[in-house]
Amino acid sequence: MIYQFLIISEENSVTTITINKPESLNALNKQIIEELSMAFSELEKSKSCRVIILTGEGQKSFVAGADIKEFSDFGSSNAENLARTGQENLFNKIENLRKPVIAAVNGFALGGGLELAMCCHIRYASENAKLGLPEVTLGLIPGYGGTQRLPKLVGKGLANEMIFSAKMISADKAKSIGLVNDVFSSETLLDECKNLAKMIARNSPLAIEKAIKAVNLYDTDKGYETEIKSFGELFDLDDKKEGVNAFLEKRKPYF
Repeated sequence: MIYQFLIISEENSVTTITINKPESLNALNKQIIEELSMAFSELEKSKSCRVIILTGEGQKSFVAGADIKEFSDFGSSNAENLARTGQENLFNKIENLRKPVIAAVNGFALGGGLELAMCCHIRYASENAKLGLPEVTLGLIPGYGGTQRLPKLVGKGLANEMIFSAKMISADKAKSIGLVNDVFSSETLLDECKNLAKMIARNSPLAIEKAIKAVNLYDTDKGYETEIKSFGELFDLDDKKEGVNAFLEKRKPYF
């Protein structure tokens, strides 16, 4: 499929999606959200793709928020529909995707950009990255899951501090509070993401799919039961048989 604002490339079972609108610092608009939704749906069905990396074009910005002009004249009904549609069609889709998604946060990740990074399963950031949720400066609150995902990642107190103050934090601060997994130079960020993706891609895709589902339920009353059932279900699948046989035969598994 041809996309206007996305560049998609694949290498060794790892697919990289680059949001390509650098003149607006890759700000999210309705079309980019729709294109991302379609791209993730296609990649989830792809037999060749095992891991996805999501990043922004250039070294200045991952995604510097949403395109405010698109909703500046909205009323409450349109605004609620915007948030609901975006969450259901993209942000929740990424979080619950059957394949791991790594965010390569290469610069500004503000507002909807930080919300987009937070719904990915893993976040690596460049040293120049700045992260924040500035919505209250517009008289708004985060609308793409920021009030829910940020507390889960950094705790309620720090989430309140970031949301209420609208301040940006550095990549190093983000790492120290658990908002990003690690920090690298701008020049090496994507390579580090690809190295991690290659490690993940060597493992059982069926097991990873089950792990994503279980981890996403860690803070609910369904978490332990999901883990137990998934653990049992995997014993009847070919990936478990191949993994165990490879271990016993002292060779690498082929999934």
